[in-house]
Amino acid sequence: MAEKTDKTRNIGINVTPPEKTCTDQYCPFHGTLSVRGHIITGVVSSTKMQHSILVKREYTQIVPKFERYEKRTSIYPAHCPPCLNVQVGDKVRIAECRPLSKTISFVAIEKL
Repeated sequence: MAEKTDKTRNIGINVTPPEKTCTDQYCPFHGTLSVRGHIITGVVSSTKMQHSILVKREYTQIVPKFERYEKRTSIYPAHCPPCLNVQVGDKVRIAECRPLSKTISFVAIEKL
C-alpha cells in the first residue's frame, strides 16, 4: 500500500486517488498535468473520443420575470486518464487544467 502512495502524486484536492496506475502524461496522478480553478461534478454522457469524455451538468437558473426556475444543462469535454476506467452514466468530478486541445480544458479526477 505504501508503494502506491509513492507513485501517486498529491494533486492538492481532497479526492481518492485511483488504485490502478497508468503511463498517461496528462493524468494528474501519474503524469505531469497540474489542476487549478473550477471543480465540477456531472454525469458522463459520451466516451466515444479517444481518452476523452463528455460530462453533462444540470443546474437551475432563475427567471426573474416569472419568479420561477428553469433547468439548464452544460456539456464539458474533459480528458479521461485510463486509470479511472469511466463508462457512460458514471458520476465524475472534473477539474480545470491548462488547455489540452482546442476544446478540452478539464480533466477527470475522481469517479464518484
